[in-house]
Amino acid sequence: MASRLDTSVPHPARRYNYWLGGKDNFAADRESGDAVVKLFPSIRTAAVENRYFLRRAVTLLAGELGIRQFLDIGTGLPTADNTHEVAQRLAPESRVVYVDNDPLVMVHARALLTAAPGAGPTDYIEADVRSPEHILQEAAKLLDFSRPIGLMLIAVLHFIADDEDPYGIVRRLVDALPSGSYLVLSHSTGEFLAPEAVHAFRTGAIPVYLRRHDEIARFFDGLDVLEPGIASISSWRAEHERQPRPDESETATDCAVARIP
Repeated sequence: MASRLDTSVPHPARRYNYWLGGKDNFAADRESGDAVVKLFPSIRTAAVENRYFLRRAVTLLAGELGIRQFLDIGTGLPTADNTHEVAQRLAPESRVVYVDNDPLVMVHARALLTAAPGAGPTDYIEADVRSPEHILQEAAKLLDFSRPIGLMLIAVLHFIADDEDPYGIVRRLVDALPSGSYLVLSHSTGEFLAPEAVHAFRTGAIPVYLRRHDEIARFFDGLDVLEPGIASISSWRAEHERQPRPDESETATDCAVARIP
């Protein structure tokens, strides 16, 4: 693993860990993270709210909607309330497959992303979201693709450039899932930032492709978006979260949960 871990280059998972106050990051990640803070001072609030959105969405799927299988792509470094922890509190038999492309995430995943005794199994795939066919092939070793699956794409697609076909990637993943599955997605938007800041994100050490609300909505074409529709991560079904909630300009991230018909 050490031979494949380049600590001189920042990685989204480790930078996210830095914003959340974790210790699994390196100087390059912190330098990149601080550069983003200068462009978007409330990025740490956005990172925390993304985790809260994940928790609420998985609670909805595992609780009210009865989903017992999850494919979490771009999981990042383990922290509190990982997908399997939230799901298995409500339905211990839930199965979860995690996917990320950082060797450090793999080490932590194998050590920490483990199910409690008697709970459903979890697994980890080291892969990139840009390789959906490979992910689906490996995930099928644990997940039953004849039964509904919750597909989690939390804060990952804004790392995919337009010429890498992010919409096609989502479509290939969604098309592989049976009817009654769900897509859970969050994506950063540039609508609250100056054009020069949006450009700086695209050309930074870790390019981030901020998209408009209507561009984010395209990821849900053909799906049945649940209430309250495509909304800010700070407000989506957040009535029971601590009040007052952060303003949408502080999180600059849209999200939604949609059923695959």
